Order: sequence, then structure tokens, then C-alpha cells
Amino acid sequence: MMDRRYIPYAIAAVVALIVLANTFFVVDQREQAIVVRLGDPVRVVNAGAEATAGLKVKVPFMEQVLRFDKRNLALATDEEEIIAADQERLVVDAFIRYRISEPLQYYRTLRDDRTARDRIQRLVNSALREVLGSAPSSEIISGSRSGVMQRTLQDVRARAESSRLGIEVIDVRIRRADLPEANQAAVYRRMETSRQQEAAQVRAIGEQQKREIIAAADKEVTITLATAQETADRTRGEGDAQRTRIYAQSFGRDPGFASFYRSMQAYEASIGQGDATMVLSPDSAFFRYFERGPGGAR
Repeated sequence: MMDRRYIPYAIAAVVALIVLANTFFVVDQREQAIVVRLGDPVRVVNAGAEATAGLKVKVPFMEQVLRFDKRNLALATDEEEIIAADQERLVVDAFIRYRISEPLQYYRTLRDDRTARDRIQRLVNSALREVLGSAPSSEIISGSRSGVMQRTLQDVRARAESSRLGIEVIDVRIRRADLPEANQAAVYRRMETSRQQEAAQVRAIGEQQKREIIAAADKEVTITLATAQETADRTRGEGDAQRTRIYAQSFGRDPGFASFYRSMQAYEASIGQGDATMVLSPDSAFFRYFERGPGGAR
């Protein structure tokens, strides 16, 4: 059992520990702090580029320490339905990255992190409605929406500065931008109709090109055949002329042989097949070579 003489010392030691615990505090390098006296902020510790982290002193029981993160913070906003410039409804899900650049102003305007998150989320949603409402849905949904996001970032920064929130907005991004479920079926039908029209147009162009190719081929065939026929006729005419010339030269050398040759051709044409019937006088000149031979023409 403790001696009664040491009780006052023990009580004094406990009180001293309590006083010391309420006098000294440690600020981590990843955070910044505000010392508040009876509800009014009196000083800021380790804010901005000032490196004053470590062991600090405050007035015990009268001053309170409020700590805020010094690192970059991320906040995902709730889904927000907006109307694009082309009157298309979109469900947008975004997020913002920011940091507390002025903790004293942050505390005066927002007080705590819960209020800050709600205020920043409403600020981002308002900027999204303003900026995305002036852009067509195709620009928002497609991958080429960097310009829209840049305008959104500038708008959020301007709103945060004018509202004196004490934060620095680093980035704003859209995580997802989709059509409402009620509109998806209609959009898919429009897309299907558009693709069908494109397919019909492509088929029509292909059919026209096919007809043009066939017409060109038919024209080429006609020209080729006409050219070939012309060449054949010319060649045949030249051959007939050469044959006639040869015959004339041959017949001119031996008129008797010429007469005999023509008679042989007549015999072949009239009775060469063996089924011809001819009624002629026995002394007809047609059969003179049957009696006298080639010399019968003389």
C-alpha cells in the first residue's frame, strides 16, 4: 500500500503529465495543422512550402490542434445526369484531385473534411453541367474530349477560387460517360439504321462500279472483235487477190490446162457427192474431157 506521503506527489505527477500532454503536440511532415484558441484560429503549422513539422507547443486546455492532410487528395463524385448541347442525356461519373493549399481559409470556409467533400462535389457537378452542357454528346463520349476536360478543369479552378475554399485543384477527369438505360435502345436502333444506310450506299456504289466495269469490258470485247474481223477480212481479201493473181498467171501460161482445171472443179461441184442426177445430151461439151482427156479443149 502506498504511503500517504507520496499521494500528493503522485497526483502532481499525473497533473503534470496531463498538462504536458496538452501542451506539446507533434505535426507530421505529411500534414498541416491549425491551432485554434476558443474556436478562433491563431496560427498555422507546416503549411505550404514552410517546413515546420515536428514537436510544437500550445497553451494547454485553451488551444486545440486541427490537422489537415498536406498530400494530394482524390474525391469521386456521384453520378450526375446532364443534357448535352445536342439535347442528349448522359450519365457522367467524374473525379477530382486537389490539395489544401490554404488550411486557414479552408477551415474558415469549410470547417471539416465532410463539409469540404460535399461542397467540392457540388462544385464539380455544377461545372460539369455548365461545360458539358455546351458540348455535343459525341465529343463527350468519344476519346477526343481532352478539350472539354480542359475547359472543365479551368471552370472548377475558377469556382474554387471565387468561393475561397483554400484548395488548389490539380485535375478533373470523367471516369465514365454513358447514356441512360432508357435511351440506350433508341440510340442502338439509330446506330443500326445508320449502318444499314451506309451499307446500302456502299452496295449501290459497288453495283454502279460493277456495271461500269462490265460496260467497259463489253466495249473492249466489241472493239477487239471488230478489229479482228477487219484484220481477217483484209487478210482474206489480200489472199483472194493473191490467189486470183496466181491463177491468172498460171492460166495465161497454159489456157488448155486452165480450161481443164475449171471443168474438174465443175465436175466436183456437180457430181462429186455421188447422189446427183443430171440429164444431158451425150455430145454435150460438159463431158468432153471424159472422151478426149485434157486435149479435148483444143
